[in-house]
Amino acid sequence: MKELLSAYENKPPEIVFNWRDPETEAEGWTVINSLRGGAAGGGTRMREGLDMNEVLSLAKTMEVKFTVSGPPIGGAKSGINFNPNDPRKKGVLERWYHAVSPLLKSYYGTGGDLNVDEINEVIPITEDAGVWHPQEGVFNGHFKPTEADKINRIGQLRLGVIKPLERHMYSPDIARKYTVADMITGFGVAEAVRHYYDIFGGNIMGKRAVVQGFGNVGGAAAFYLSQMGAKIVGILDRAGGVIKEDGFSFEEIRSFFLNKSGNNLMAHADQMIPFEEINERIWTLPAEIFVPCAASRLVTRDQIGKMIDTELEVISCGANVPFADKEIFFGPIMEYTDQRTSLIPDFISNCGMARVFSYFMEKRVGMDEELIFKDTSETIRKAILNIFKQNQSKVNLSKTGFEIALKQLI
Repeated sequence: MKELLSAYENKPPEIVFNWRDPETEAEGWTVINSLRGGAAGGGTRMREGLDMNEVLSLAKTMEVKFTVSGPPIGGAKSGINFNPNDPRKKGVLERWYHAVSPLLKSYYGTGGDLNVDEINEVIPITEDAGVWHPQEGVFNGHFKPTEADKINRIGQLRLGVIKPLERHMYSPDIARKYTVADMITGFGVAEAVRHYYDIFGGNIMGKRAVVQGFGNVGGAAAFYLSQMGAKIVGILDRAGGVIKEDGFSFEEIRSFFLNKSGNNLMAHADQMIPFEEINERIWTLPAEIFVPCAASRLVTRDQIGKMIDTELEVISCGANVPFADKEIFFGPIMEYTDQRTSLIPDFISNCGMARVFSYFMEKRVGMDEELIFKDTSETIRKAILNIFKQNQSKVNLSKTGFEIALKQLI
């Protein structure tokens, strides 16, 4: 696996598009690792301090993810080095998407990512730049549909991603009209845990879980895990967190989700533990499930070692590459973890949004939310089952998953 991984990591990307904003200090990159299948896909992120190497690593991660989620295309990513809280953000995005629009019409599909919103920013701004839909390049480069079929499938993709959820099993509050895009990634992270126990043995009911990060992904994952009968015993967020060793009730977790402020956990003052204190306590909290859903490359060897030394059984990642390794994929912390507990590969557990895009692009499909969520669940189950067929040991799951994926790419 390491030889395959080294060959994949060291292969230069096919296309690197570099842009400097004429009106601000912003700089952006689109990195297209390959045009496998005639197209490439990957979202747009913005953060201060971002560089081209970060975008490259994410593009390679997307290509691996597409081996699970489909369609069979290359990986890409866009990144802009700019403060997302700057009031000039909208103008930067408008000029960026205008500059990159020829790629988006030909062979590159994008979407939302860190600090860039799919529905409120990507879709309307790319439309103003003359792009039918942020995924138009994937339609043209990979699917090559007739004009009429492209119009129909772009229509169902546009409606499907922003479809308001109307069933309580999928939405924390149907009156608030949470969408498929809001909930599907966290749903997949939770489903990965449920399928893991179903396939490798055991039952999620009553298992204790720690969740890191409480944005849409972490909050949704906690909501669905609690709904399945898992006990959320700790939530760690950037400003602090909460602990309840016998587990928060489903209604308490639902309340946390409904009351969060943006991507931040909001709890009653008497519940909220300051970050420094909870960051010391939470890693030794007995729990069978760990769900890292904050930023990439945060979890240290010491932190994961403490969890393994308690009762940790499985990790389902909402974040890409959650471990504090410098390597693109399989650094020493990730390898240490994979050899000691069940680490579901992140490109399987957090593939929900990529799968939704593929689901709506491949053919004419039903718009019912149960069909959409069931499709993501079945995609994740199939990928975990493929690992189990080659490795039933409960360790080295990520190593096995990468071997399966890389053999399709090299």
